[in-house]
Parts: sequence; C-alpha cells; structure tokens
Amino acid sequence: MPIPILIVEDEIFIALEMRRILEQHGYHVAGVAADMTEALSFAHSGIGLALVDLNLRDGLTGPQVGALLAGKHQTAVVFVTANPRLLGEGVAGTIGVLTKPVDEKSLLLTVEFALARYRGQPADVPDCLSCFG
Repeated sequence: MPIPILIVEDEIFIALEMRRILEQHGYHVAGVAADMTEALSFAHSGIGLALVDLNLRDGLTGPQVGALLAGKHQTAVVFVTANPRLLGEGVAGTIGVLTKPVDEKSLLLTVEFALARYRGQPADVPDCLSCFG
C-alpha cells in the first residue's frame, strides 16, 4: 500500500497541481490542508510524508506544523516555500526545503528521496533539495 502524503498549502492552485502530479505518478495523496488545524487533523491517520508551505491561511505556522508532524507523529517533512531563508538553520526532525516555484521533476525527485528516508532506505539527495543538518 502506498505511503500517504499530505500537502499543506493554502494556495489552492499550487496544492491541486502538486496533487495532480503526485497522483499521476502513482502516489497516494491523503489530503490537502490550508492551515495548522487542518494539517494536524491528518496527523493520526498515518501520514508518511508532509509537503509543508511556511505561510498558510493562519499565518507563518508551517514551521510549527512541520515540527509537530515530524516530532510527535514521525512524519517525514519537507518544506516547500518561496522563502527558504525564513527557516534559518532548519526545523528539528524535518528533512529540508524545496524552493518554489517547483517543477514536476523536482517535486518527484524530492518525494522519492523523502519516502526512501522515511522507509530507512539509502538515497541520494537530489540537487533541488536543501537538506537540514
């Protein structure tokens, strides 16, 4: 069974495009969340990977969402943002950041890498992804 992916993005067209790309390539997108409350409502449903924007409908809550999903729920987290500098040295427990705008190839390479890490498998870091730590 595919590992469920959560897209945490308040720009609906970006979220839907990410969902379309992932599902077209056989990934299971469990849902789209536009704010912290919606994102955390998915936490207990076994999300394996969360793609998290920083600025959500409820403000700059993406870093908190990522930290909670990674820390409390063992979810692999990759931030997807146009403002990677807002993350400074990174968020503990999360993988890294993919800078917007994101093309299809970069998204797929990043998801493949993050899911391999989630499964504990070795994988090469794609050039498009800036890993923390």
